Amino acid sequence: MNQKPLLEIEHLHFSFDGKLEILRDISLPLYERDYLVIMGPNGGGKTTLLKCMLGLLKPQKGKIIYHHISRTEFGYVPQFTTFDKYMPLRVYDFIETGLIGEYHPLKRRNHNKIDMIEKQLEAFSLNKIAYASISEISGGQLQRALLARALIQDPKVLFLDEPTTFIDSESRGNLSGILKDLNEKIAIVMITHDTSAVDNQVKNIACVNRTLYYHGRDEHIEGSLENVYGCPIELIGHGLPHRVLKEHK
Repeated sequence: MNQKPLLEIEHLHFSFDGKLEILRDISLPLYERDYLVIMGPNGGGKTTLLKCMLGLLKPQKGKIIYHHISRTEFGYVPQFTTFDKYMPLRVYDFIETGLIGEYHPLKRRNHNKIDMIEKQLEAFSLNKIAYASISEISGGQLQRALLARALIQDPKVLFLDEPTTFIDSESRGNLSGILKDLNEKIAIVMITHDTSAVDNQVKNIACVNRTLYYHGRDEHIEGSLENVYGCPIELIGHGLPHRVLKEHK
């Protein structure tokens, strides 16, 4: 690929307290309008890698180079398990929290801010539940609210951490369609341990279990997944060929 990446990870190493090694020698580019899925087992370092990309964690070795992009141009959808659904906010207010440096519960909203929030409510079909508490809405509705919040400032890259966990098959299908449309304009990075979350719109796949086993989309992906997961496995997802899995020895 001839275009310059939006960001580049170069020989990244990360450990906690300098003892427990989480990531070892990771190098990875992310291009404009890329759709990168980072796959691997639970505990393999995927979320740690994502947080390094977001600038939330600092690697012990290596670096991340940002080309003509800043971290303020990132949108982030966290894991459901790390998100406090019971915070006392309505869906409307929750989406407003995505306006960096703008949200305050006692601060009066100007017309521009109101227009931005209402645009997101319309785009993600949340109008009817705009004034419902986020603790009362379904998993699929919460997923759309998280996306609306992450995208309210038109980021250049959207990061999603295990976005298909705890949502039903209909919501998964809706999410796939939303991401397909978004990818026409912005880059997407999705973290998952679920091979069924990968469909034919994905452009690159990185397999991570402490280190990087694979980057790129070709016929060698199944062998890389076997190394990562520790057993024979193949991709079975929306729009991908369905194959019989090999016997787990």
